[in-house]
Amino acid sequence: MSPPIRPVTVAALYKFARFPDPDALREPLAALCQAQGIKGTLLLAREGLNGTIAGSDESIAAVLDHLRTLPGCASLDVKFSHADAMPFYRMKVRVKPEIVTMGQPEIDPLTDAGHYIEPGEWNALISDPDVVLIDTRNDYEVAIGTFAGATNPQTTSFRDFPAWFRAERERLLSQGKAPRVAMFCTGGIRCEKSTAFLKSEGVEEVFHLRGGILKYLEQVPAEQSQWQGECFVFDERVSVGHGLAPGSYELCRACRRPLSADDRASPHYEEGASCPACHDTRDEAQRARYRERHRQELLAIKRGTAHLGAQSKEF
Repeated sequence: MSPPIRPVTVAALYKFARFPDPDALREPLAALCQAQGIKGTLLLAREGLNGTIAGSDESIAAVLDHLRTLPGCASLDVKFSHADAMPFYRMKVRVKPEIVTMGQPEIDPLTDAGHYIEPGEWNALISDPDVVLIDTRNDYEVAIGTFAGATNPQTTSFRDFPAWFRAERERLLSQGKAPRVAMFCTGGIRCEKSTAFLKSEGVEEVFHLRGGILKYLEQVPAEQSQWQGECFVFDERVSVGHGLAPGSYELCRACRRPLSADDRASPHYEEGASCPACHDTRDEAQRARYRERHRQELLAIKRGTAHLGAQSKEF
């Protein structure tokens, strides 16, 4: 049986490049996305661009053609997947200090990133018992899926990764010989920085999965996979599995954490207002605001319009 045809194309992309004036790039890009009916998020910084966008095949192609004209972006790599419905509420084009925040301005992923490993070669690398495998994502992402045997830093922000590594370095790498480290993340961008960071810390044999988990799930058959669980994605699909098929998780509208079926069965779960992860960290006044926001969102969906909060945050 052929897989179902999903009408919305989702493009996840990033490129480290030199943008002397990212502010000058924002308005033309935002105008093009608006004209093409694209939704999602694109971040621009002096170090390059990063984001995920969704729309029709033709609209996505038009935006990608434009992005590939930007300095250093001709070889822009894009990971495509598909969704049954638009996975974003709005389009945001933002200029930021970093396209992925690590807080280590001295490292340069353009020149110092680790060795790329293709998805088809990843299993062999991480099966080597002498390789230290590190998941560079945040704790709530790791909780729903990771590679077998990976170390979980249990960080709540990528900015916490350098301090975690420095604190755990001796435990992780004291094997009596030169360490070999393999790292992975959702689409590859965080590993561009994390591998450059480890090299700046004197670790020479550092590897990362080209295209990240998404490319692995796209290319490696489930029966050969060493991936366990689902992969969290930062849009309304919430998670994907092998073949980038939509996963089983939903999103808590209060704290934006992924929710399993067991989470949704918890007495602490209230749609739009709370879940087991955030129930005890929010008060009733906050939950009342979340309920009202969720009510407005449902009304907007019923009317086929964007709710006021979504409209006010576009571009």
